[in-house]
Amino acid sequence: MLKSALCLVAPLALLTATPALAVDEVFDTKDGTRISVKTLAEGLSNPWAIAFLPQGGMLVTEKPGALRFVGTDGSLSEPIKGVPDVDARSQGGLLDVTVSPDFATDRKVYLSYAEAGEGGNGTAVARGTLSADQTTLENVEVIFQQKPKVASAQHFGSRLVFDREGHLYVTLGERSQEQFRMQAQELDSHLGKIVRINPDGSVPEDNPFVGKAGALPEIWSYGVRNVQAAAINPATGVLWEIEHGPRGGDELNIIQPGANYGWPVVTLGINYDGSPVGEGLKTREGMVDAIHTWTPVIAPSGMVFYDGAEFEGWKGDLFVGGLAATTLVKLELDGDTVTGEERLLESLGLRIRDVAVGPDGAIYVATDESNGEILRIEKAED
Repeated sequence: MLKSALCLVAPLALLTATPALAVDEVFDTKDGTRISVKTLAEGLSNPWAIAFLPQGGMLVTEKPGALRFVGTDGSLSEPIKGVPDVDARSQGGLLDVTVSPDFATDRKVYLSYAEAGEGGNGTAVARGTLSADQTTLENVEVIFQQKPKVASAQHFGSRLVFDREGHLYVTLGERSQEQFRMQAQELDSHLGKIVRINPDGSVPEDNPFVGKAGALPEIWSYGVRNVQAAAINPATGVLWEIEHGPRGGDELNIIQPGANYGWPVVTLGINYDGSPVGEGLKTREGMVDAIHTWTPVIAPSGMVFYDGAEFEGWKGDLFVGGLAATTLVKLELDGDTVTGEERLLESLGLRIRDVAVGPDGAIYVATDESNGEILRIEKAED
């Protein structure tokens, strides 16, 4: 049974039996670091996101609609009550989870999900208060709803990231179908955008499009495709994101307020049928180029800057989940430049949906499988 230095004992009645370890392997990395990879928890239905609690343990979303507490020993709670109804079709469902920067005092939990409604569905964000016994989300309120809702079951984006000032970024997909794509360039639509809101859903006064006629004031940046990986760079406080390209052209971008990242006018990828996207432009004046790309795609989902104590030599490196590539990608950085790339865990053949650093300094990943797992990566014993 895995143990952490920080442990929150949940009520025994809520927890199922701890599963046997499914993965227990040692890997050598390029820099000589030997890592041990073990299954902390299994039996999850397509887990989508991990959020650590300051007292220990983590919350994990399952795409079909359940939110669970996972103890430091890998035990799983029953589904937490009070989670909003989700449209769990294709890429939709219960998606990201994060906790308030002040969780120790306010116990606020934030969820993103596919919400059905007039016109189809769209990405929504709700927040609620986690009960002391961790069985229920109380006083749940919807604080953001993507406009417009459209008839699509794809490209919900949905990563949730708090910055140092307590603003909440929400990444929003452009919903995939060609008839919706150009809305990523239109400021009266949330499709293909990153929005920045206050914790209660109100709009910060210093957002770049506040007061601009015809523009939604929540918008922070635009021209993105389907962002399922986002994190604040701890060295700068700036949001970085990675978005799915079409056939080729996954992109790592540094996000600036008011900036246009080009989709669907500019891309290094092509349509799935082999035809060019739009005019086939790879760059255009006034649109920001990615700092790193992947072709063939890795299908990126989940990212984290490593800032733990377990792997001293990896501090500042960026870790990214790969769905199609079935890998955990490690990027070495020099400031805002990617200087090296390594792919870890490829031999396991598991779709990596999310990646996080635990309070113990270990790296945790969620595998996007019908029998999904939470894997714990630590230094291997000599």
